[in-house]
Amino acid sequence: MIRYALVCEAGHGFESWFPSSDAYDDQAARGLVSCPFCDSPRVAKSLMAPGIARTDRGRAPVPGEPAPSPSPAPVPMIAEPERRIRALLRAVRQHVVDTAEHVGPRFPEEARKIHYGEVDSRPIYGEASPDEARALIDEGIDVAPLPPLPDDRN
Repeated sequence: MIRYALVCEAGHGFESWFPSSDAYDDQAARGLVSCPFCDSPRVAKSLMAPGIARTDRGRAPVPGEPAPSPSPAPVPMIAEPERRIRALLRAVRQHVVDTAEHVGPRFPEEARKIHYGEVDSRPIYGEASPDEARALIDEGIDVAPLPPLPDDRN
């Protein structure tokens, strides 16, 4: 397996794992590699430091040799505007979780009951397949997707 630091044409940085360098090249050529933030298929490898194992761990210090310096803090790959968007998505998701009832896979059924006045109106969230969501919308039932947190996609 190989991990690549990638960047899209909009400047979003992210990482992804591939079975091999050839697998990345093949997937990228077929348009299968896309940015998880903006879905752009125009993705390129970013400059990345190789992972090299240290050999000085566990050995006694050599007299006169300087002590190894601590590793520098990693440079964040996410730009400030993206951090703000992620924070906003987390806040929206947390608000829904805090104020609505999770009905799980019963979401389409519960949404219909609320819409048709069979039960009292209340905020709910849960799971629905794309076909179930389209059917609800076709019936005139207002629904909106609650996207996964960006960190959950990695």
